[in-house]
Amino acid sequence: MRADAEETGLPILELQSVSKHFGAIHALNEVDLTLESGEVLGLMGDNGAGKSTLVKVIAGNFPPTHGEVRIGGEPVHFHKPVEARQKGVEVVYQDLALCNNLSASANVFLGREIKRRAGPLRWLDHKAMAKRAGELFSELKSETRPRDLVRQMSGGQRQAVAIARTRLSQARMVLMDEPTAAISVRQVAEVLDLIRRLKDSGMAIMLISHRMPDVFAVCDRVVVMRRGRKVADKAIHATSPEEVTGLITGAIHAA
Repeated sequence: MRADAEETGLPILELQSVSKHFGAIHALNEVDLTLESGEVLGLMGDNGAGKSTLVKVIAGNFPPTHGEVRIGGEPVHFHKPVEARQKGVEVVYQDLALCNNLSASANVFLGREIKRRAGPLRWLDHKAMAKRAGELFSELKSETRPRDLVRQMSGGQRQAVAIARTRLSQARMVLMDEPTAAISVRQVAEVLDLIRRLKDSGMAIMLISHRMPDVFAVCDRVVVMRRGRKVADKAIHATSPEEVTGLITGAIHAA
């Protein structure tokens, strides 16, 4: 049985000199990074900075060309996303991967349905799934209801469904890809509250975002990527939106 990172004092996630090359293209170069329990880490950078590649390495989509990924102090070698999920890595992608024609609870349990059986017969236990989904929405203090159809939901409610899905497993960390893109100001506030609730529960969160106010509102640290390299890793209280903007654009070389 693996030791819990909180008990050992080790970071939930640790990247050591991680690089990813696609032929002559060096998408990531010697990236070191840590993520602790109950921490929200903002990951920022312009398009092509390496953010998406970094997330896909952590999530098991790509193996690193060089370097090591550790989860709870244990070296891991993922070849597909399901292996990362088994180690407690959950990802909420920008498109959320929800089925608009299904209910909130059906989406939460998609691919992980609760079933009942009697002899050779099996059927979905919709009542149990709705009950558990309702408990998850209540924990997140979301107004989302289990039987609501996703196509009728706001952007904030959709995020709640996607986040509730990560709570089904023994997730250690959630990687969130642009969760506040293209939604209203009120819905942004809802999503930021959801992130705070995850943090309060001890979850480690990596927030990939272009929205500076969101990063400064909920993150403890910010990492800035530029051209595949980490150019800054600073506590939020020790930096400013102006400095981070300069790091993203290259006006400031490193910090």
